[in-house]
Amino acid sequence: MASIDKQSVRSKFDEIKSNFQEQVDSGKVNPEVSAMFNALIMLFEIVLSIFLERKTKKNSKNSSIPPSQTNKDESALGSQGSNSKGKNENNAIANNTRVNETITLIQVNTCNICGEDLSQAPAHECERRTKIDIIFEKTMAHFDAEIKQCTACKSTVKGQFPSDMPGPLQYGNGLKAYIINLAVCQMVALGRIQKLVKSMIGVVISEASILKFILRLHQALADWEASSIEKILKHQSIYVDETSLRVNKKNYWIHVHCAEDITLKFLHRKRGIEAIEYINIIPRYGGAIVHDCWASYLSYKHCEHGLCGSHLLRELTFVVESNSYAWARNMKRLLQETCRAVSKSKVKKLSEKDYANLQKRYRNILTRGEKELPSIPPNPKGRRGKIAKSDAHNLWERLKKHETAVLLFAKNSHVSFTNNRAERDLRMAKVKQKVSGCFRTEIYAQAYCRISSYLQTMANKGINPLIAIQMALAGEIES
Repeated sequence: MASIDKQSVRSKFDEIKSNFQEQVDSGKVNPEVSAMFNALIMLFEIVLSIFLERKTKKNSKNSSIPPSQTNKDESALGSQGSNSKGKNENNAIANNTRVNETITLIQVNTCNICGEDLSQAPAHECERRTKIDIIFEKTMAHFDAEIKQCTACKSTVKGQFPSDMPGPLQYGNGLKAYIINLAVCQMVALGRIQKLVKSMIGVVISEASILKFILRLHQALADWEASSIEKILKHQSIYVDETSLRVNKKNYWIHVHCAEDITLKFLHRKRGIEAIEYINIIPRYGGAIVHDCWASYLSYKHCEHGLCGSHLLRELTFVVESNSYAWARNMKRLLQETCRAVSKSKVKKLSEKDYANLQKRYRNILTRGEKELPSIPPNPKGRRGKIAKSDAHNLWERLKKHETAVLLFAKNSHVSFTNNRAERDLRMAKVKQKVSGCFRTEIYAQAYCRISSYLQTMANKGINPLIAIQMALAGEIES
């Protein structure tokens, strides 16, 4: 299939338009022909802009398409990855773990060269080699309650079992924490959890019991979630986002709200204002919200709004690749330079003078961009609705309308340039859906959101997930 050189098409069209303008300026074209030709130029500019956008493939670098849906030749193959190992984790181990450590001394009694007796010679140093292994140990604690008959009143009296032994068979918090960790953190399917646990303890735990463990932890975290909501309302900025999740063959939405080390995820059938009002965090919040310009967030005027710079840079990259607009290239460069300047600043924001200069450059680029973009014709009489615009037009209008939100990161030191924190917190939900499928009922999807919120928050504090789960099951949640 023949390919098209987008750069040559654009430059050829600009050349034709320039030549025609020279003819008009020299008086060789009458006004009627000029008006007709200008209308055709305007129409062709719109068609060319949309055509070039459709000819440009979108990927993870120039759009919000995730890398998992991008072909290998379009991804960042060959690029150097980050050497960061993430946040340092607390080295504490689960409290139901025992370490059996032995030291074996390998003696030297004779010289392997000359045969001299060295049994009485002192060793001047030792070389150590270590082997670490795991031995799975099942512990069983039996409680026998005596049953006696009172010699005085002939009543039957039975010994009292411990409070955590309501039935004939119970599973300890260590085993429950391990199973919940497999289901929620490691995203292992229930059937595979059953097989793995059976290979370790020789007992098959039913799916119903596994789901009961999850629901019990879900209920135990209700107070933690309520207190975390009150804490997040006190932060100066929060990061919000949403992603779809399949529940019982229907499309639901996970809404995330995060700030510093707190992560909170909520499930709702809707994506917009109805869900935001139900969650009731943003309606009560008075700080800055960082998001990806979803209209439902922008409807809350009592909050400051910051737009995700990563989204904007990707969209600007697409506009440059599709139409080679100078304004998009200059805007991308301006945002990147400002981001670097803010990150290098000790106060993490620009001075009033630098911010005013930033606004001036920002508006100047948009003014030039308006001249570079093709004009949008008026809506024909009798036709309702908006006229379809190119991605470049829509992005330009968004940048012009939401200037304060785009540049808020340069003015407010508590606002980040990107919304990557919220996107990272949602990423594992998509991985779980891809690995182990959707949820059968809504209650377990809600349990997943609350438990994963708790575990991500504890991970941000450097706490081992097994320890965090056991703490919650024992009622010793760290707030």
